[in-house]
Amino acid sequence: MQEILNRILEDCRRYTLEGEVASYIPELGKGNREAIGIYAATDEGDFFAGDWDEPFTIQSIAKPIFLMLAVRDNGIDVVKQHVGVEATGKPFNAIDYAEPLLLREHINPMVNIGAIAVCGLVKAADNRERFARLLDFTRRITGNPDLEVDQEVYDSEKKTGNKNRALGYLLKNSGMIYGSVEDLLDVYFAMCSLKVNCRDLARIGLLLAAHGTDRETGEQIIPREEAVFINAVLMTSGMYDGSGEFATTVGIPAKSGVGGGIMADCPGRMGIGIFSPALDKKGNSVAGIKMLERLSREMQLSIF
Repeated sequence: MQEILNRILEDCRRYTLEGEVASYIPELGKGNREAIGIYAATDEGDFFAGDWDEPFTIQSIAKPIFLMLAVRDNGIDVVKQHVGVEATGKPFNAIDYAEPLLLREHINPMVNIGAIAVCGLVKAADNRERFARLLDFTRRITGNPDLEVDQEVYDSEKKTGNKNRALGYLLKNSGMIYGSVEDLLDVYFAMCSLKVNCRDLARIGLLLAAHGTDRETGEQIIPREEAVFINAVLMTSGMYDGSGEFATTVGIPAKSGVGGGIMADCPGRMGIGIFSPALDKKGNSVAGIKMLERLSREMQLSIF
């Protein structure tokens, strides 16, 4: 396994020169486009190569975390009453949705508008408690008690996040979130600004690959039914409007983020964390997808 990761990473390093580092959040534009790392967490041990321990912000890979906790708090049926599960075919930050009655049918938890709605379903007395619960849960499922917010990225996101504000007020107008839009968006921006590395993402992937069971302790952190539901949503919608192509070339559940990360899981086998910040036009890591394509082909990871 180690030899495979080393070889794949070096073969795919050239793809770091393709694509562009995200700059619509100014702080992300400072990322090193040549960084590339991969981490695979398996029952047989952990394997890694390249810049796997370089920190970056989790960005949209926070979306399945919102979904995990919202489903645990409310159940699958309640969550599905608020957001749909169909792929939108739209960019992750699209705003051209029908409103208000059809809005629920045309968004899903892996696009920004759906993720903001799902974030609001995490039960808490207020948004301060909501963020604390999400942070504690993320530390638990990554096995990393030191996770913290990148303050510079958070400030940058909050300052420039006007499109997400528009999405939040559209949800508010449609009766899909309650309370202060700004306070809920603070939670959303802070969670997207968590500093992680490839190992952290691989640990999340391993939890989902084990259908919600912590492989080290044997604890069922997420009920199996809910883990299956989340994996299905990731399979159809986790790679933005490139999810269909990703399903045909890689064929495993995954979630990308504009910080350059990809969290993927191969059910029953492994969790994978990827980092390479140069993105394609859909917001997915160019080298990251190439590494996953190679790994899936060589190890026959596709679930299809």
